Amino acid sequence: MIEVSVIIPVYNEEQGLQALFDRLYPALDKLGRAYEIIFVNDGSRDRSAMLLKNQFEARRDVTRVILLKGNFGQHMAIMAGFEQVRGKYIVTLDADLQNPPEEIGKLLGRMDEGYDYVGSIRKNRQDDLWRSVASRMMNRLRERITRIKMTDQGCMLRAYSRSIIDAINSAREINTFIPALAYTFASNPTEIEVEHEERTAGESKYSLYSLIRLNFDLMTGFSVVPLQVFSLFGIVVSCLSTLFVVYLAVRRLIVGPEAEGVFTLFGIVFFFIGIILFGIGILGEYVGRIYQEVRHRPRYLIEAILEGKE
Repeated sequence: MIEVSVIIPVYNEEQGLQALFDRLYPALDKLGRAYEIIFVNDGSRDRSAMLLKNQFEARRDVTRVILLKGNFGQHMAIMAGFEQVRGKYIVTLDADLQNPPEEIGKLLGRMDEGYDYVGSIRKNRQDDLWRSVASRMMNRLRERITRIKMTDQGCMLRAYSRSIIDAINSAREINTFIPALAYTFASNPTEIEVEHEERTAGESKYSLYSLIRLNFDLMTGFSVVPLQVFSLFGIVVSCLSTLFVVYLAVRRLIVGPEAEGVFTLFGIVFFFIGIILFGIGILGEYVGRIYQEVRHRPRYLIEAILEGKE
């Protein structure tokens, strides 16, 4: 009976995979729990797939490898792993070793206490300054809009109960943010602090655009607050515009024709046009999500699964 399943998405990580293997397996062996490790190769263009195949041959007893037909993104790679897990507890971990595998035992200890979802908070973060600041800003914005409370949404080292994974697998969303989705299904969640290390090899796959894109998906996927706020703003602007038109009409009757305020009016008009375009963009995000859902295309395609016989 497998107790712990560890899912690791891999995308162009050949430089750091051997270091991951050298630390991950001993760390899990020391726990004294029956475990499996599921590596999901997310369409890597380097030698990552070959290294994973070699590792599977070296540790067939606890290693499984899912090879995807292309790059579908980190969260879809994790979803592919979720649908193959056998364990009672499921742990997600990045392949870059910024979250030490030795910290997995802390999460499992809290799961043994009865929690069904254990998030993590990175201590002494080793990210670039812009990534840390951007992450904090996005965290605050996300919490205000979605009411989902995660201190550190960017840390992928998390543990889930099997019931939560089953609920996630039943949700057929094309785009989703797994930690937030799991939080909505959890009845007894908690968070703990974990160590954080510098990336020893390779480079981050998340750019500033990727982080912004992720948070757009998060906000539009879990809340309609952006639409509601924009609707409320539109009502307020309409009322103010009406008052402003009345003011201009009265002023024209009292003062007479004026030309000095033309550029001020242009500035006000351009400001409102910008707001309107922003609102159209928000609406487009929701329409785009609907468009992706109604096509019913597969979220990912599996090329092969390497696993030993049970």
